[in-house]
Amino acid sequence: MNTTLAAAEAFLAEDVDQSPDLVRLVEAARGGDAAAQRELDDRFAGSLTFGTAGLRGRVEAGTNRMNRVVVLKATWGLGTFLLEQGAAHGVDARARGVVIAFDGRLSSRTFAEDASAVLAALGIPVHMFPDPQPTPLCAFAVSSIGAAAGIMVTASHNPPADNGYKVYWANAAQIIPPIDDGIVAAIARAPKANTIARLHPPDAAHKGLRRLIGDDVERRYLDAIRDVGWHRAPAHAGAVPLRIVYTAMHGVGHRLTVRGLREAGFEGVTCVPTQTDPDGTFRTVAFPNPEEKGALDLALQKANEVDADVVLANDPDADRLAVAVRTEPGRYRALSGNEIGVLLCHDALKNKDAGSKKKLVITTIVSSTMLSRIAHDLGAAYDEVLTGFKWIANKAMEREQTGHYFCGGYEEAIGFSLGPIVRDKDGVGAAVRMAELCRSLKEEGRTLVDRLDELAVRHGLSHGAQWSVTMPGLDGLSKIGAIMNTLRERPATLSTLAGSPVVRRVDLKTADIPADVIVLYSEDGARLTVRPSGTEPKIKLYLELQARVGSTAELAAARAALGAKAARIQGEVKAALGV
Repeated sequence: MNTTLAAAEAFLAEDVDQSPDLVRLVEAARGGDAAAQRELDDRFAGSLTFGTAGLRGRVEAGTNRMNRVVVLKATWGLGTFLLEQGAAHGVDARARGVVIAFDGRLSSRTFAEDASAVLAALGIPVHMFPDPQPTPLCAFAVSSIGAAAGIMVTASHNPPADNGYKVYWANAAQIIPPIDDGIVAAIARAPKANTIARLHPPDAAHKGLRRLIGDDVERRYLDAIRDVGWHRAPAHAGAVPLRIVYTAMHGVGHRLTVRGLREAGFEGVTCVPTQTDPDGTFRTVAFPNPEEKGALDLALQKANEVDADVVLANDPDADRLAVAVRTEPGRYRALSGNEIGVLLCHDALKNKDAGSKKKLVITTIVSSTMLSRIAHDLGAAYDEVLTGFKWIANKAMEREQTGHYFCGGYEEAIGFSLGPIVRDKDGVGAAVRMAELCRSLKEEGRTLVDRLDELAVRHGLSHGAQWSVTMPGLDGLSKIGAIMNTLRERPATLSTLAGSPVVRRVDLKTADIPADVIVLYSEDGARLTVRPSGTEPKIKLYLELQARVGSTAELAAARAALGAKAARIQGEVKAALGV
């Protein structure tokens, strides 16, 4: 018997669902079906690992997939680590418990209930959200309740067939080394999934090991969002209201985001009705990612109907925010993650009161460098970290210990933090802050685009381009590895960017915190970053180009020139690397 078939049979021996799909594949592969064998090879090509946002993968039977076996073992590993090593990290899991939340994907409630049952059987109390909730509320609950850890079952903006499992530590940030390494080691010791003890809800509740989270946590979260705001609703009766179109993208953000907006004084919120309620099939979008082409079509259609000033869109778990702003009647411009992040962080630096502390903003190595120039101009501290919001949150806490005040941070993939309320991306809070900024600018007769133009003239124009290529399966994994090896071992393959020599190469595999990331810098200031995705079978490329302009009148021509240059570089990269 080949090793893959052996792995599949071992999986079936512990599978609590006895997946009929996997049974059929095994039988077909035994009969010599090459396609079935290839599918098994992919499903059992190693195990899911904690990437930039926890475990994430397609929901199917297999060690390289998301399923109940993986969730049961992951939770046993987390619980065991908390019991064995928690005290060494100042955490008493039996006293503090673990928060569990889940989004609206088809398998999320099942996975969350499995996690709850395993922890309760280990004697660890569970603080359980009874209904689907946004990811930022889970992170907030960990700190608000004072839990030892948190579990969020979500695949965020991934395709409908995926799901995921995200872990927060007692500091309410996603796990990083050495905590994640310790949990992974404990997972490796897990018994067979169908032998892991589970204490089901009625019994767990009777023993005080299952406590449902009430509305008080949500109330504290909304109060915290309101209290850290720096733009207040206009008091004068003649103020022109801001017209907002909002979409939850078939996710869980609608109730909380709309409530937050209305409590901040925004009555003119129009929602996209077909995308309001959680729907794990995401029936009106090809991909439930507001960054994807076409994902905002229904929201933009609604915006034209009501003549909205701005469109706000959460992704399915409401940890991210997309924004489109009206530029003229009937026309809207979708802002990039870098543009939104720069707007929010600049506004926070300008207006937040940090007392005697030095203000701090943080972004990632693939985000625009404009924020560094803004921070320098305003006398604030600035940090760059690896991709993944866990690094932003943990760096912020580290710097807070040295007297800094964390104003905000962002990553270019439309993830934003507005300070220490939530130690993760927060699409709900970001929506409220963005609406407040739009309202403030509208009172002055200006828009978000006007503010961006002003920043470009003062700090230099940054043009970003990001593209990715999906490479599924074992073949895809091999191709991604080959591309990264080519960049490392044969630098002549890509020695210029639009004719400008590459003068510096940085390989983060040799950094203090190693990462599979390569950065190329050209003589004229271009920066190209290449890395495999931490959540999807993709290789991702990020390009930043810069130019100085003397006035807003020069911006259109400068943007066109940088756009043409970016297209040329993308063509060169495709010719050299095939991506």
